[in-house]
Amino acid sequence: MRYAYGVAAALLLGGTAFSVATGQVGGGQIAQNAPAQIAPRAGAPLSFADLAARLQPAVVNISTKQRVAVRRQSDPFEEFFRRFGGGAPQGQQQQGGQAPTRETGSLGSGFIISPDGYVVTNNHLIQGANGTGTVDSVTVILTDRKEYPARIVGRDSASDLALLKIEGTNLPYVNWGDSTRARVGDWVVAIGNPYGLGGTVTAGIISALHRGITGVGAYDRYIQTDASINMGNSGGPMFDMSGNVIGVNSALISPTGASVGIGLAIPAEAAKPVIDALRRGQAPQRGYLGVGLQPLDENIAASLSLPKDTGEIVRSVVPGEAAARSGIQQGDVIVRVGGQDVTPDQTVSYLIANSTVGSKVPVDIIRDGRRRTLAVTVGQRPSEEVLARQAGSGGEGGQMNEERPVAPGTALGLSLQALNPDIARAINVPATVRGVVVTAVDASSDAAEKGIRRGDVILSVNRQPVTTPAAVLAQVEAARRANRTSVLLLLKRGASPEAFVGVDISNR
Repeated sequence: MRYAYGVAAALLLGGTAFSVATGQVGGGQIAQNAPAQIAPRAGAPLSFADLAARLQPAVVNISTKQRVAVRRQSDPFEEFFRRFGGGAPQGQQQQGGQAPTRETGSLGSGFIISPDGYVVTNNHLIQGANGTGTVDSVTVILTDRKEYPARIVGRDSASDLALLKIEGTNLPYVNWGDSTRARVGDWVVAIGNPYGLGGTVTAGIISALHRGITGVGAYDRYIQTDASINMGNSGGPMFDMSGNVIGVNSALISPTGASVGIGLAIPAEAAKPVIDALRRGQAPQRGYLGVGLQPLDENIAASLSLPKDTGEIVRSVVPGEAAARSGIQQGDVIVRVGGQDVTPDQTVSYLIANSTVGSKVPVDIIRDGRRRTLAVTVGQRPSEEVLARQAGSGGEGGQMNEERPVAPGTALGLSLQALNPDIARAINVPATVRGVVVTAVDASSDAAEKGIRRGDVILSVNRQPVTTPAAVLAQVEAARRANRTSVLLLLKRGASPEAFVGVDISNR
């Protein structure tokens, strides 16, 4: 992970120069935790009481209400009455033919950021029960139990942030802090409404920075803490020891649904620009490249003779978008964006999304073993609905009419057959697709372990298009002669987007 400790001062200890950055004394190595070398920093109080008392008035409870349709269970007597000329049983009739509804709601947390009543919370708290739209009403409750109806100023599903407005003056509020200066081990305080228990204060330390949980997107970089974060803490603030908001508590990782010491907060450096845009009545702007990406796992990296986790491979390119206009192609490996290395903690999605729309950004790629730099004009990220349509339906595809193994027991443990129009229709791939279809998979093969299955279409091997089983075998043998331990397959499954898979060939 990329942590900027920024410590390079030299301390004079007993006449000997000691570098905190290197941990060396007079050229010799010493233990990092040697006695007297590490002193506790200021900011670890004997009590959090004064801090909590000062901050709690600005932290609010969020209560929402919404009426949702209820699927009525069938009444076995209803058809009986209708058959013999009667109406529906008394009490079962619906007024105006409308479906019955029930009231549902949610409880969460938020915090006031201005004396006139702007409130920050999570989008998932005020989002409609079916995942679209918003709830019917939002109520903000202060620590003095005063309740205010809230208006939804704006919301952003990509960052899971929302901005509310209550009508008030001289309200208690808190300021944003600088999360870029946060360090692992720093004390933090979380205040929120877990399980509806308002005004709950928990404390802990920052366990990790830049924690990714999805591997994609501009906001997949959380502050991890062991301060108790539970259901209902969502939208509440994470404070540093100066009382500034350095994070918005949003998620937890737990096998039970309750806190096990892994809470996640959106860092202020990511949250504040989104909230500022919503407050101006604007949609947050994010850079967009227009590519589908995959991390370089061990087998994909080996097939390309590249180090593991060094960059991301382009599995698809959206026509007409920034990547296509700049010349990025399927199979390219993006290793740097804007002068910053692409790593598992700093993905292409993150770097591009946080680039200025319309700016020119140098993107370093590796294509066919050669490194080159392309100038990319960053585009505007489309809406989530458009992105979902671009991703495809994700269908699993149909089944082939017949199984005719052409090359059983190949180096990949696959039986293969040239793709024809009849098979293409059966497995639900577009008629324009050209490749080789998998008709059987050896259950003990690495291909099976990687999830390859009957009906998948191999489009290319080591970035070379293939249309016959013989072409697949030729590429595998070429890789073996080049002493490679894996080959790179580009696969198509039904209506889903293409994806790269590295398959081990060292044991076959």
